[in-house]
Amino acid sequence: MRKFKTESQKVLDMMINSIYTHKEIFLRELLSNCSDAIDKLYYKSLTDGVSGMSREDFSIRIEIDKEHRALKVSDNGIGMTAEELENNLGVIAHSGSLEFKKETDGKAEDLNIIGQFGVGFYSAFMVAKKVEVLTKAYGAGSANLWVSNGTEGYEIKPAEKEENGTEITLYLKDDGEENYSRYLEEYEIKDLVRKYSNYIRYPIKMEVTSFGEGEEKKTEVETLNTMVPLWRKNKKDITKEEYDKFYADVFYDQEEPLLTIHTSAEGAVEYKALLFIPAHPRYDFYSKNFEKGLRLYTNGVLITDKCKDLLPDHFAFVQGLVDSELTLNVSRETVQHDRQLQRIAQSLEKKIKSELINLQKEDREKYIKFFEAFGLQIKYGIYDNWGAKKDLLSDLVMYRSVKEDKLVTLEEYVDAMAEGQKYVYYATGSSFDAIKTLPQTEKVLDAGYDVLAMTDNVDEFAVKFLDKYKEKEFRSVSGEDTGIEEDETVPEEDKEVIDFIKESLGDKVAKVKLSQKLKSHPVCLTSEGEITIEMEKVLNGMPNVPKDGVKATKVLEINAQHKIFEKAKKLYVEDKEKLRTLSTVLLNQAMLIEGLPIDSPTKYAEAVCSLLAD
Repeated sequence: MRKFKTESQKVLDMMINSIYTHKEIFLRELLSNCSDAIDKLYYKSLTDGVSGMSREDFSIRIEIDKEHRALKVSDNGIGMTAEELENNLGVIAHSGSLEFKKETDGKAEDLNIIGQFGVGFYSAFMVAKKVEVLTKAYGAGSANLWVSNGTEGYEIKPAEKEENGTEITLYLKDDGEENYSRYLEEYEIKDLVRKYSNYIRYPIKMEVTSFGEGEEKKTEVETLNTMVPLWRKNKKDITKEEYDKFYADVFYDQEEPLLTIHTSAEGAVEYKALLFIPAHPRYDFYSKNFEKGLRLYTNGVLITDKCKDLLPDHFAFVQGLVDSELTLNVSRETVQHDRQLQRIAQSLEKKIKSELINLQKEDREKYIKFFEAFGLQIKYGIYDNWGAKKDLLSDLVMYRSVKEDKLVTLEEYVDAMAEGQKYVYYATGSSFDAIKTLPQTEKVLDAGYDVLAMTDNVDEFAVKFLDKYKEKEFRSVSGEDTGIEEDETVPEEDKEVIDFIKESLGDKVAKVKLSQKLKSHPVCLTSEGEITIEMEKVLNGMPNVPKDGVKATKVLEINAQHKIFEKAKKLYVEDKEKLRTLSTVLLNQAMLIEGLPIDSPTKYAEAVCSLLAD
């Protein structure tokens, strides 16, 4: 028994128990090693002038032996000599593949050497109590057998093997808390190959059981992997049907995606990506359980199902994958340096935005479908992180035009602005119909300007961060200053009435003013300061609100031309107590129009009835 040439027990324990988070990846590691061994022999055939050898001659094989609880993975690659067995398997964290990559110095451009750290092989001990490696180097006259139970050390002894290559046999651990027997089931092996190693370039074959006519049992050799990744093919050679089928098979969505983005990059960072914009949100998309992320591959081998660092939150709905030769950490489960991912993520973000803009301009119906599904996420992106991404996302948002009764972009609104219009006007409310009938909306429309209807809770917060679009400032129709000129001169006798109404309402409003622009509506509420009426509603609906709630600074505007103000002036002279009652009714009406709760519906009803009774 030979000892491992490092602090064997400690290092091996770390390999098995700490580095890898999922035991099932042992198969990925072994298959990647097989692929590397074949690549090395193929490269040797090219450089040494060996004739009659092509990629079609190579394959990887998996065999299941339930009787002996054994799983065998083999290849017909370059194999190893006794010395290489000693160096590669006797020294933990020594990588023959890494050495090969250094030796070729980038000359083997057509190869996908995967291994870097020399630890992947030892993942076998996560599931096996004993591992045997039977190997014969290409051109050697004899073979060798390496045996280890993963504790004290290993043995190497001469053995018999006809062909070059390596056979790794895992004798699985007994079942306990972990069900190791599942790795002896055909369906499990198939799933693992398709999940992690589907795009290894050499066929991975296994004898599988099938049933013929009359349930007659038979076996046949099946290739388990696809080998050629769709995203590595030339776009012009791929049909829409192939893209849609790939999306449906991989992401379990039977509705075809709204948009497919097949892209690649070269230079500071190199990658290939295949991205999809779904037609609808996933069932859990707007829940706290949702996990964003793209599949991350390195040379066709799956590293992680959900690499969240590749997608910003505002594009969390995107599904797809990225394949890049990244620098991985020792377990190959995560990327070693964030900078590589950041560069890819930045490139993808720009590409996604660009493709969505193209969709918006070229297929408006499809873009509207996208925005109805994921527009809320774009709006949150504008608001998130203090508006850091507002310039990137502002061209993607759409709002319903009150004038045109259709969704428009901010660019389209600005381009259609009336002559002399200084601001982008918007109104917030629970629905488009509610916004359309707001007195404040009527006032702006009457001036000849359009209004954008905003019905999502996040809208007004996002607009605060947008502030301007193409140098046009946003103004709420319910704000203190809409920029629409009106005669604010108030006759002295009217001023006394207004002052009395304000005194009657106390601190329920900050100000009472006369408006010349309300047309058919008797009253409305506007606000002053940073907290708007809509913000008050949203914030007070959130958990952990202060006891007294959040309050907007409210202004009650009364239509100077409406009969109700004539009534108020008359009551000021004849019955000031009734004017106090009318003041309360007018404020409650304005609050109801804004969707705000009133203090006492019962008292409000009584007050209305008392006024009607006279």
